Amino acid sequence: MAPKGRNPNPSGLGRAIINKKTKDARIARETGLYTTDIDPTSRLQSITQERDLDEFLNTATLAGTQFTAERRNVKIINVAPGAQQNPYLLSEEEERSTLQKQSENKQRLRVPRRPPWTKSMTTAQLDRQEKDAFLEWRRGLADLQERDKFLLTPFERNIEVWRQLWRVLERSHLVVQIVDARNPLRFRCEDLEAYVQDVEGAEGEAGTGKGKRRSLLLINKADLLTAKQRKLWADYFDSQGVHYAFFSAANAAAIQEARREAEAAAARAEEAAAAAAASAASKVSREGKEDDEGAFEESDRDDGTPPESPDEESDEESSEDESEDGTFLPVDDGPDAQDPRTRVLSVLELEELFIKSAPDLSTFTDSSGQHPTKLVVGLVGYPNVGKSSTINALIGEKKVSVSSTPGKTKHFQTIHLSPSLVLCDCPGLVFPQFATTKADLVCDGVLPIDQMREHTGPTALVVKRIPKEVLEAIYGLSIRTKGVEEGGDGKITGTDLLVAYAIARGFMRSGQGNPDEARAARYILKDYVNAKLLFCHPPPGISEDEFNEETRQIALKRAIGKKRAPTTRVGNKSRKLDQEFFANNASVAARPFTQGVKGQGQEFSRARIYPHQNMVADDGTPLSGRRARIAAVMAAAGGEIQSGKKHHKRMKRVKQRSGKGYDD
Repeated sequence: MAPKGRNPNPSGLGRAIINKKTKDARIARETGLYTTDIDPTSRLQSITQERDLDEFLNTATLAGTQFTAERRNVKIINVAPGAQQNPYLLSEEEERSTLQKQSENKQRLRVPRRPPWTKSMTTAQLDRQEKDAFLEWRRGLADLQERDKFLLTPFERNIEVWRQLWRVLERSHLVVQIVDARNPLRFRCEDLEAYVQDVEGAEGEAGTGKGKRRSLLLINKADLLTAKQRKLWADYFDSQGVHYAFFSAANAAAIQEARREAEAAAARAEEAAAAAAASAASKVSREGKEDDEGAFEESDRDDGTPPESPDEESDEESSEDESEDGTFLPVDDGPDAQDPRTRVLSVLELEELFIKSAPDLSTFTDSSGQHPTKLVVGLVGYPNVGKSSTINALIGEKKVSVSSTPGKTKHFQTIHLSPSLVLCDCPGLVFPQFATTKADLVCDGVLPIDQMREHTGPTALVVKRIPKEVLEAIYGLSIRTKGVEEGGDGKITGTDLLVAYAIARGFMRSGQGNPDEARAARYILKDYVNAKLLFCHPPPGISEDEFNEETRQIALKRAIGKKRAPTTRVGNKSRKLDQEFFANNASVAARPFTQGVKGQGQEFSRARIYPHQNMVADDGTPLSGRRARIAAVMAAAGGEIQSGKKHHKRMKRVKQRSGKGYDD
């Protein structure tokens, strides 16, 4: 049979169709930016950062206008040479002035509103009206950035994602805004709370009444805060009149997982007991002994459990009682822990809080005049603050996919928690807010670290917020800083941390083998986002060092006894070989500078260890190098040597018969 020929089309028809679709979608995104058609594959793609050209083309698309390109419109930016300040960060004076300007113009920063609508509008009219309102909102933000020179965080620029928020607000009766406990003010959008009061009726239709919905601020990841820190935040939110609650989705999920494992272990114990009872019954029936039957009846009354089962049962009950408290947190002592405002709620307590905080459902009526029978709770917040994890903790099982990548949830999802409570999960939204730099958003976990193009700014913030001794204790490093004589100021910089971390972990670039600082930055920033490097922002008016002092002390205590990482590029294997060589080598040549070395019960002087040094011939001529060593050997053997002559001779060759050595 002839071998099968080579397939001329190895990719196949299916692969060709997929490639064609992918190519068409890419071309449509690149060349169709000025058209009014929207590619369905990218309608809900989260867009927080745009190039200038993309921003201009998208703005023209929303406005439905044409444009003409203008060339040679060049702007030159001069950077002062030798500047010590990181160009991606602000100086202290610039930051103070920026914060002052932000507080004075806070009312100008708004969330895009859905324009008033009625059911008599057509789809085209509603679409055009929403795009015009969204375009006007973007123009207002552009004025803040360009004319007033405000620094805004990268915000969501895709109208389709904002439409998801509009639908969630119109469906919900109680809107829960979830924020990260490490920086609540960064993730809290005050204008969103005002927008909740502007949504009308049960469906948002104009003329159906405003002010019916309520808001709740849920401070997630509260297990990262101490009781004292939670009390300070509670005092601040009480002064602002904000309805808030502390919660930890990670702790709630851990409690539920422990409870499920305990139930599974109890089920396995019952199965083992039943199997043991069955085997004992079969044994009794085979033997047919009365004594054994009595023993079986006694074991059956005991339910077949081993003697130590009562203790195990009491342990399980005690663990369940502890889990009902809703915490796996360290025990907080002091008066701050006794404050009910600082309590981290359990899952059941949070569900009760939703019902207690909800408005009266009788004030809502649908188009048919019926009152809703289920409370709809909308969950809104930034990406990666724990919306999906909170839902998973509430329902007790994984029905919402969780990801640390911002923007994982693309559409709002409705989950029926109980017959009377419905959860509505909104996609993660980056709200427009005043900020200093993009590095803040990277450290806060809003922007993805794997897509980060500049790492010096975020790393500089990390070393500014985490003290050097804490960094060295957590990573086991010895970070070297530059003093004044070396051109530095003695303080740790981001580069110092990256170089030390890269050398300790063996992260090197190809070529000359320099430390890979970009790779080290990704690891360190992920540790910061995941709270391995814990820093919590304080309420306004409180010092950062004072607010985080207890947290830093806890981190230092946990790092006691941690193994230190290497501080040079020499590997552990090479260092171990060097130590073994110098420790175990018995030759005196390995000890060139020793005096009076003792070994093998004999004391060696320098003259005996180095007999070839300071040697002279018979005529007093100093000998050195090879001649001195030969003289030393001859003197030790009792021979004589004449200066200036070559005395070693080649041995005479003697013909040997083959097989010599085998005849002996």
